[in-house]
Amino acid sequence: MLSLKPIKRSPFRIYVGKKYYRFKRYIEWFTGSKKYALTKSKDPFPHTIYKHQTILLRQLKDVDMQLQHNKINNLKIATKQINEIIIKPGETFSYWRLIGNPTKRKGYVDGMILHYGKVTTGTGGGLCQLSNLIYWITLHTPLTVTERYRHSYDVFPDSNRTQPFGSGATCSYNYLDLQIKNETENTYQLLVYLTDTHLVGEWRSDVKATKSYEVYESEHSISFEYWGSYIRHNKINRKVYNLQGEWIDDEFVAENHALMMYEPFLEYNNKE
Repeated sequence: MLSLKPIKRSPFRIYVGKKYYRFKRYIEWFTGSKKYALTKSKDPFPHTIYKHQTILLRQLKDVDMQLQHNKINNLKIATKQINEIIIKPGETFSYWRLIGNPTKRKGYVDGMILHYGKVTTGTGGGLCQLSNLIYWITLHTPLTVTERYRHSYDVFPDSNRTQPFGSGATCSYNYLDLQIKNETENTYQLLVYLTDTHLVGEWRSDVKATKSYEVYESEHSISFEYWGSYIRHNKINRKVYNLQGEWIDDEFVAENHALMMYEPFLEYNNKE
């Protein structure tokens, strides 16, 4: 049975664990059998498969807005590393292999990060907005997400939420990676860039889309655990439609469980 109670680990255990899993990832990158996407094309592919944008500056409760501005700096650096990357049939997109370690030497600054459910700061903070966006637009394509990590904590209430809870992908260099494999016969291109107000992402292809997708939440619930905390649960699914708009399939995408860091029920009762 799945245990949802958080495991308290010492700072030393966390430090050693990160070193171990980072080293393990390096071995996988350079000795494994996967063929990683490393090629870019400056010419945009002709057909937009799916496009989405998320706002850059959000006022979050008890969070310094300067961290939001720092996040924009970090996103500008990271998007340059993956913008225009193409994924040929059989290749795998690795978020962290392309971006690399977000260090101060590369120009990254302190931004907001979530550490065991608490808001703190760290170099390169804010890059989860980019991994969230890429994951979301990928769910609207035939590409296959082969590695994705859910957020273990639900930190902020659903105020102005436009996407289902649990439809993002958390990231931490390099062991919490987002990997996407092209198991189709067509080539895809990822475009990511910033406007004055938004982070924009789009998947493009060398051929027109033959399907469309509708991502939705199912089986949402909140449980109170014996050890004194609320856990939020749901599943993410997607409906598949053909070019005529006819429903042809309903696919399971992911299951989420997150420890809630705020009182849950007032907001949900107001929605009912």
